[in-house]
Amino acid sequence: MHIVLVHVKVKPDFRKQFIEATLENGRNSIQEPGIVRFDILQEIEDPNCFILNEVYRTPDDQLKHRETEHYRKWKDLVSEMMAEPRKGVKYVNLFPNDSEWK
Repeated sequence: MHIVLVHVKVKPDFRKQFIEATLENGRNSIQEPGIVRFDILQEIEDPNCFILNEVYRTPDDQLKHRETEHYRKWKDLVSEMMAEPRKGVKYVNLFPNDSEWK
């Protein structure tokens, strides 16, 4: 698996709009055949901080995701909502085995 944790901090005035746009992106993203998971997490102590847990079957599936209309729409819409640039950190899967992902 190819896993990316995207760390996002939004401006407080845009939190609600960011959540709405990100939920729409997530609902569309999980329909892509190369995406195994697309979790949207909000920090408790700082509700303006989010993590997108994106699990792809391959690195190419992430590239395909970035070409979709819903991702491009999300990226354009939320760019001005960010308090700082988002940061994606890539990981490899150790457990469970890739074959055990549904």
